[in-house]
Amino acid sequence: MRFAGDFVRCGALGWCLEVMFTSVDSILAGDFRLMGHTSLLMFPIYGLGAFITPVSRFLDAWLSGLPGFPRAGREQIPVLGRVLRHGLIYMVLIFTVEYITGIWFKSLGICPWDYSMWPDHVDGVIRLRFAPLWFGTGLLFEQVTAGNIWKRSG
Repeated sequence: MRFAGDFVRCGALGWCLEVMFTSVDSILAGDFRLMGHTSLLMFPIYGLGAFITPVSRFLDAWLSGLPGFPRAGREQIPVLGRVLRHGLIYMVLIFTVEYITGIWFKSLGICPWDYSMWPDHVDGVIRLRFAPLWFGTGLLFEQVTAGNIWKRSG
């Protein structure tokens, strides 16, 4: 049941973030009503944020002991190190999910986004300029699904 709750929370949070983000377009167009938009298709994609915590735990264990990666759980990883490590992992994961679902939706003719007009696009389905947004979104989803993991223990 925990996963289902996390899925719904991440899906709803993603919808809200997307509506807020896309409402900036209306401001730039001179419409101060903040008319943002999203798609029903986006809810399950954002809901996949429920996998953030289990995937980060798996990757922490997998990366532990490699040069530059302290052992997770055995040594105290500094808060900034954890934030950077997890943020980068999430950014890559979100780009991967966005790319796979975007290509799939394009093949079905139902992709709700198209970045092909931007110079930093990849196959029209991801924008590299969104890297900082996905970094932060991943950390936000981690907070929603796992609580405050950034605090120091002990």
